[in-house]
Amino acid sequence: MFALASTTAFAAAPEDDYIAARDKAIAAIAAMDSANTPVETVDAANEKARADLETRLNALLGPFTVKDFPAAGTINLESLSSSDVGFGMLDGLRHGTDEGPSIVASTRGLVERWLKSRASETDADLKLPASFDAALKLDAFYTQAIGSDAAFTGTLDFALKKPEGADMAIARLGGWAQDVGPNYDQQVVVTVVKGNSVLIAEAPATPPVPKIAACDAGWAAADAAAQKLAKQATDDSDEGTSDAANAAWEKADNDFRDCMGKNLPANAVYPALLAQAQALADKMAGK
Repeated sequence: MFALASTTAFAAAPEDDYIAARDKAIAAIAAMDSANTPVETVDAANEKARADLETRLNALLGPFTVKDFPAAGTINLESLSSSDVGFGMLDGLRHGTDEGPSIVASTRGLVERWLKSRASETDADLKLPASFDAALKLDAFYTQAIGSDAAFTGTLDFALKKPEGADMAIARLGGWAQDVGPNYDQQVVVTVVKGNSVLIAEAPATPPVPKIAACDAGWAAADAAAQKLAKQATDDSDEGTSDAANAAWEKADNDFRDCMGKNLPANAVYPALLAQAQALADKMAGK
């Protein structure tokens, strides 16, 4: 885990300083964008500001000592420009890589501030509940907090044994994708809250999630029906039918993941996946 102040009140001042510096940098880059500043200049300012914020987060979070994860972290905010992918992600440090296991380290205070900003969003796709407990159960939380160019969709929730000393431990199986349809590239995502510490880990499912014939068959049938609707909409220039096709694909995607979630617990790989999630949670709690 990482070292934290003993009380939330004591930690508030460093968090206030960090948020003020972040918002100042965002405003400065927005002004540069509005003034049509050359993109090279904006990019340089963006990277300089991110480096400063990374230094501030290192001081705020303190040493990171989760076994099997690198001690050094990089800022989770991929950009400070609202026009870029990766803008508005959760404030924290990512320990690990996008391709392999990683943990985003933050604080409860920073997460709650971030959720408060999301709760006031007018865009329904970006709006999240201000409640910390409620947000952690939503796919959209993980999409916005630790993703950038793909959406997270959950397949099932694991029944974890809460590690000793942890206030909360939630583990989910799910995947990142830019489109609907079967996604067997599944990740184990684990969130552990301990005092003011919040750690969100993701790691490729080990062993890989197997294909389930019944779920694939259900998707294939629904996909064929949706494709017919889409072709009809194109032939007739029918916007309503096009909307119906998109709704059919969305339902098919939900049905596929529901099928996977119901069938996987009886599959031979499930005990190993549950053990992987539990081991991650235990490490994150300092066991």
